[in-house]
Amino acid sequence: MLTTLNTAYSDTRAADLAWALGREPLPALATLDLELDGARLQLRLLGASHQVLLEEERGPCSETVACIPGSSTPLPLGVAKRVDDWEYQFAARVEALSPGSFAGRAQELLALVSDHPQGLAGVFPGSPHAFTALLAQRHDGQVHWRTWHAYPQEGQLVATRTRVGVRVRSAA
Repeated sequence: MLTTLNTAYSDTRAADLAWALGREPLPALATLDLELDGARLQLRLLGASHQVLLEEERGPCSETVACIPGSSTPLPLGVAKRVDDWEYQFAARVEALSPGSFAGRAQELLALVSDHPQGLAGVFPGSPHAFTALLAQRHDGQVHWRTWHAYPQEGQLVATRTRVGVRVRSAA
């Protein structure tokens, strides 16, 4: 699903992104509710990037990657955590692209996500290449999502990859 976000482009630098796990739902400009083999997932586009809310019988998990006022946790390159009965893994990378490469990559990603039944993309006013996009799936009992945050004025694309699965308990 592709939407135009009716808001100012507020997180205008990749370096302004922060990461948080376990935050309450923030106001969203667009959402996509998914049911993935018993897991309820809500992809949320914020004025300041994205939030994913996962709910399953084992409990909730929420991830926020956005400009979060007062946040002291910058965007990490990687995180692996146990959260209740969940194993959570997160990875992020920043790609620096030339203007021509950036435009092509932006168009490719927007086409991929907007045509996907489990994808949500929002374009910010002012630039067709300023966007946030999310794509989710469930595979082998785990929920996966990828996100892309585009900063055309810097030629930077922030890509994240998350996997949440059931914590494997060792037999005692």
